Parts: sequence; structure tokens; C-alpha cells
Amino acid sequence: MTNTVIELICIGNELLIGKTLNTNAQWLAKRITTLGLKVHRITIISDNIEEIAKAIQETIQRNPHFIITTGGLGPTFDDKTLEGIAKATKRKLTTHNQALKMIEAKYHQYAEEGRMERAELTPHRIKMAKLPEKAKPIFNPVGTAPGVTIKHDDITVIALPGIPSELKAIFDESVAPLLKEIAGEVTFFETSLGITGMGESAIAPLIDRVMHDNPYVYIKSHPRGEETIPHIELHFSTTAENTGLAKKRVSKTLLQLSELIQEKGGKVKPIKAKF
Repeated sequence: MTNTVIELICIGNELLIGKTLNTNAQWLAKRITTLGLKVHRITIISDNIEEIAKAIQETIQRNPHFIITTGGLGPTFDDKTLEGIAKATKRKLTTHNQALKMIEAKYHQYAEEGRMERAELTPHRIKMAKLPEKAKPIFNPVGTAPGVTIKHDDITVIALPGIPSELKAIFDESVAPLLKEIAGEVTFFETSLGITGMGESAIAPLIDRVMHDNPYVYIKSHPRGEETIPHIELHFSTTAENTGLAKKRVSKTLLQLSELIQEKGGKVKPIKAKF
């Protein structure tokens, strides 16, 4: 197991005005958790170089192992993530030959497929190949703009596109193997209980007691009904060295809390179990 610290920075005005639901953050947090690691913080900021640089600098001060950004790698005027990262890390933007070749190959592919007339490298397309000094491109198997990785002291900064299909493809192909290697052979396990007949305030002291007795298991309550008709989902999760230990920890915790709830008159119903 590892104490690797990961922070996400999601970039895009569309996220801040409520036009777009931040599904990228939810997906990344879930994937990272299932790999046996934890996301410690998620930040959302606008498409502004100063704001991006400030957010990166503030995150660097907390010294996480990884900073993963989403959005802002495309060819349009508001795609400013790499400029912000360059400013934050005091690097110049330069055209990266390998990144340019990746982009050129994509446009030739699009032209061959009839998706565009010419595979011309316009200034806006070349823009996607302008990376901070000493950065490396990450192949994008779905779209055009490559992902980018930068080593800043002991911190690895990974910039991913904002288009969900591209973000997921790059993460699963290039980022997940790296994180899995760091996490080692660990397993994340989760399950839930549905509770009726007891309100959240009545269950709270029971959760405190059970979490004290089972420090490796995290329990989170989620109200699903109204105050007059209480229905609570209790979510149990843990990360352990192997599947057997993870299930044993959660099962023990679940059994203890179930018994306490039933003693108080509540009703318990299993909902799901996941790895």
C-alpha cells in the first residue's frame, strides 16, 4: 500500500457556470480509487492563464506526488492549460517535435478517412504541440491533442484533454499502468447497506463506534428519503493488500453495524458489493 497523494485540477469555464457536469473528475476519482490510491483534492478553475498558474503553484506547495489536470489542451483560444503550467513552473513553451508528429499523423489519418480535405498544419493545430520545456507528450488514441507529462522536482504533472472519451483512453492506456505500479498489489472493496426505520442522527453514534473498532474501513451515510420516512444508504469501503483481507475487513464492519442498527429497531438490506 502507499500514501501517494494525488490532486485533480479541472479547467474550464463551462464547469464553473454549470453548463457542463464535471463527469471527468468523478470518473478519475473512481478509477484512481479502484487502483488503490486516493484523490486528496479536486479543484475547478477557469480558462485563464493566471488562474491556472496560481492553482498549479498552490498545489505544488502542498507537495503531492501527482497533479492531474483536465481540459484546455485543444487548438482554440481558450485552451490555455499548458501556458498556465509553463508559467507556474517557470518554463518556456516550445514546439515539441514528437508531439507535432503525433498531431500531423492524426490529421493525415482524418484526411485519408475523408473527415477533412487537407491535413494542413495550421497555427492553431501546431499550438497543440507547444509544450513546456522538458515536458513529454502522451499519445492520444482517440483524439488529436496529446496528453502531457511534466516532472517538476518530485511532482509529476499530467495534463489530460477535457473530452471524456480522450481523457479515459489516455488515462487507461498510459496513466493507469503507472499508478498501478506505484500502488502495488492492493485491492479496493466497497459495499452498501440500505437502512430504514432510523434517521441519520440516530445512526451517527453507531457509525462512530464501529469506525473506532474498525479503523481501516470508512463508512459514509447518504440520506435517500425524507425526514418523516427515513431511508439511509451506508457505504463501506477499504483498501487492503489483497482481496481476502479487504472483504474480511468490510464484512466484519458491516456485521457489527448491522447488529447495532437492528438492536435499535432499524431494518437492514444489502445493496451492492464492488471491487
